[in-house]
Amino acid sequence: MVQANRTATLGGGCFWCLEAVYQEVDGVSAIVPGYAGGHVPHPTYEQVCGKETGHAEVVQLTYDPARVSYRTLLEVFFAIHDPTTPNRQGNDEGPQYRSVIFTHDDEQAAVAHTIIKELTEERVFDAPIVTGVEPLPAFYPAEAYHQNYFRQHSAQPYCAFVIAPKLAKFRKHFSPRASG
Repeated sequence: MVQANRTATLGGGCFWCLEAVYQEVDGVSAIVPGYAGGHVPHPTYEQVCGKETGHAEVVQLTYDPARVSYRTLLEVFFAIHDPTTPNRQGNDEGPQYRSVIFTHDDEQAAVAHTIIKELTEERVFDAPIVTGVEPLPAFYPAEAYHQNYFRQHSAQPYCAFVIAPKLAKFRKHFSPRASG
């Protein structure tokens, strides 16, 4: 029996960073940067950056569960961002940069809570994990210029100094998962 593609929605700081990493994960067929978790319908990037909409920058992934598990997607997620800093990733600060897993069903919520519990018990991080786990209320795709950002602007300073090191970390720790 062939499993249908599934969807995952993750926020771990700047959506450009997450998009660039998940583009290299075998089994992920589509990545859409966008916004979730706020109270304003169809927000713009400027509104979200204004810190008044409540949205997080997220990526919505389409993946084949026969090729990559939801658990593996979350293992990558926790390896490439700091889940211990509320509303912050490096120099990016504000609620739009919070660490959050927006779940699509009870199974995803259970996997997310299990991984957070395991990481906490194993003391993987020096501080408590603050990643939120909540049902996805709505997802709004970001403007077209945010799509495929790193691949189009890899020489831009933010890409070179923030995204490229995350990609290198991913490649070092997850090279068998990379799609090439």
